[in-house]
Amino acid sequence: MRLNMNEEGREEEEEMIQGRFSIGEGGGFQKPMKLVVVGYALTSKKTKSFLQPKLERLARNKGISFVAIDQNRSLSEQGPFDIVLHKLSGKEWRQILEDYRQTHPEVTVLDPPDAIQHVHNRQSMLQDVADLNLSNSYGKVGVPKQLVVKRDASSIPDAVTKAGLKLPLVAKPLVVDGSAKSHELSLAYDQYSLQKLEPPLVLQEFVNHGGVLFKVYIVGEAIKVVRRFSLPDVTKRELSKNAGVFRFPRVSCAAASADDADLDPCVAELPPRPLLERLARELRRRLGLRLFNLDIIREHGTRDRFYVIDINYFPGYGKMPEYEHIFTDFLLSLAESNYKRLSGSNG
Repeated sequence: MRLNMNEEGREEEEEMIQGRFSIGEGGGFQKPMKLVVVGYALTSKKTKSFLQPKLERLARNKGISFVAIDQNRSLSEQGPFDIVLHKLSGKEWRQILEDYRQTHPEVTVLDPPDAIQHVHNRQSMLQDVADLNLSNSYGKVGVPKQLVVKRDASSIPDAVTKAGLKLPLVAKPLVVDGSAKSHELSLAYDQYSLQKLEPPLVLQEFVNHGGVLFKVYIVGEAIKVVRRFSLPDVTKRELSKNAGVFRFPRVSCAAASADDADLDPCVAELPPRPLLERLARELRRRLGLRLFNLDIIREHGTRDRFYVIDINYFPGYGKMPEYEHIFTDFLLSLAESNYKRLSGSNG
């Protein structure tokens, strides 16, 4: 696929045969001389939230074309693509993508299906954070103590006691499948109410965090942090008075933005940038993903004790400030590095 050229563009067309990118004076890349074709396979809801007109407009100006993938046709017969962007579920789709990756190594698939599966399960999702055990002069990042319950709700109270978990406990569905239900939370205040929960699920110790969480969006090497309102702190008095299970819909939606709220500075202060950069770098490598976000909380009463409580693949980037510029720059950098890689292997 290439740009329509008038007669004045003949020289550019010849240059296009020799190389795909014009290099800026500073050594960076400018607008590609050939369209970067991004095939996308997204749900209709995801397409609407992500492929907003402002993103498509900016992409066109930068030489990027988004092309819808027809799921009823062979992937190899479509394109040619430089990048495949996807967020669909199902074993069949994963196999199609995996086969396509093997037969089309020149195409960048965002992201590998097996790596995505890893964060679709809350049992494995946070394991890399726990293994990392990140601690430096800027703070410490861990995960809340948690327990996986796959069946038999009646056994939960004993399992919780045996695991040494303290109430209250946050209950989350074990599998993250993109549905609204997979993002619903329950807060269990007492031992008896644990039997009312519905496995399979993950139980996490609730950490008081001032009612604010930090959504850390990662797009390749770019990091953007926004504040969101979260569950309020639970005092010992409330814990002794309350009983039962309280259900919450999706907690940290964009409507709950806390960026402009008048918050206690101790609660509102963003996690230190160097800490987030190291965490993102390590998790990109361990998870094998380039498009994800982290839900991070700071333990209330501390300045430097952080917990990752969730990881989401290809989150709602449309809610992220300046996402159009960040995402298009990322796609161009991918296409450029891919072109260099292929040039090197052909040289």
